[in-house]
Amino acid sequence: MPHRSAIIYIVDDDLSVRRALKRLINSAGMNAEVFESANKFLEYKHSTKGPMCVIVDLRMRDMTGLELQREMRKRGSRLPFIFVTGHDTDESRSEAKKSGAAGYFRKPVDDQALLDAIIWAISQSE
Repeated sequence: MPHRSAIIYIVDDDLSVRRALKRLINSAGMNAEVFESANKFLEYKHSTKGPMCVIVDLRMRDMTGLELQREMRKRGSRLPFIFVTGHDTDESRSEAKKSGAAGYFRKPVDDQALLDAIIWAISQSE
């Protein structure tokens, strides 16, 4: 299965969310890299080969998930982004949709729906 070699980047400032998402990703046979902030993620040397995507919290202390996605686009990255949020609004859903989000989920996230979105997103990144 092609998703077995996938790298899923998880960016969330909540440790418990990072741990839970990493366990979920690993249990599905994919590789998870976790980051406590958008800035830490931006400092990291990302792989440019193979299937991958980013799961990012919409609201973090250093920058929003949408700001992170915009910064990655400025840097030439086309990584698919899946947004998760505990602060869902019509505006945030609309912004995520306009940004080309591969997925948008309210916390707590439905595990199977998120895995389905990840598999779809990484199939688009290959």
